[in-house]
Amino acid sequence: MSDTGTRPTGKLAIEVRDLHKSFGDNAALRGVNLEVPEGTTCVLMGVSGSGKSVLMKHIMGLMRPDRGVVLVDGEDVAKMDEAALSQMRRKQGILFQANALFDSLNVYDNVAFPLRERTRMSESEIQQTVDKTLASVGLSHAKTRFPGELSGGMQKRVGFARAAILQPKILLYDDPTAGLDPLTTASVNEIIFTGKQQLGATSLVITPDVASAFGMADNLALMHEGRVVEYGPPDTFRESKHPAVQAFLRNWLRRRAQKGGDAAKH
Repeated sequence: MSDTGTRPTGKLAIEVRDLHKSFGDNAALRGVNLEVPEGTTCVLMGVSGSGKSVLMKHIMGLMRPDRGVVLVDGEDVAKMDEAALSQMRRKQGILFQANALFDSLNVYDNVAFPLRERTRMSESEIQQTVDKTLASVGLSHAKTRFPGELSGGMQKRVGFARAAILQPKILLYDDPTAGLDPLTTASVNEIIFTGKQQLGATSLVITPDVASAFGMADNLALMHEGRVVEYGPPDTFRESKHPAVQAFLRNWLRRRAQKGGDAAKH
């Protein structure tokens, strides 16, 4: 159950209970509770250092908790051995902030990589699957191009295509709009919507972009000092009386106003 807000209903794709993680004297997670129902999009927000990326790394099985439980598709991640973790990660598609594309591989080979590494599909089957996936994100024309030849938005689409190629049940997005211009940000938001509509996937998105978050989320979660302090649909979140939520939204509005003022000067 989340710390505050509306309790989700239906089967849970991700469930986090009383999760704690410290690095020396730094307590990064201090009892995180979070539920993400199947097929929904949850956007995780919070200032730098609030524990968002550490939480996502636990969901990916890259970190082990000091205390608490992380369930992915009903299975306890902390109790998995390497073989079980590998199987669990096949259910997850991950889009990193920097895309993590292979610069030496063209678009086709970047997207084909998970199929060659994790399946026994023939090259003809791989070709059919890659072609279909690239078509779904509007990149059929770019399959022989290399990442360095693509715009930021196109690179994000390649990253998404590679994350989605194994048809994961869960898609994880680690700050996918960081440093992007508004047009490319809109393209990334469209990608996230595509993942939900075409794959029926559950999505967990880390983003500081409140406007994008309100547009894409079924539920929003705010992390503050290592805990989820507010959870719920956008309307509930807007009306939250929690001081951390109010401060977060005020700061975002102030930054947006400053950007608007700076733009008007040029």
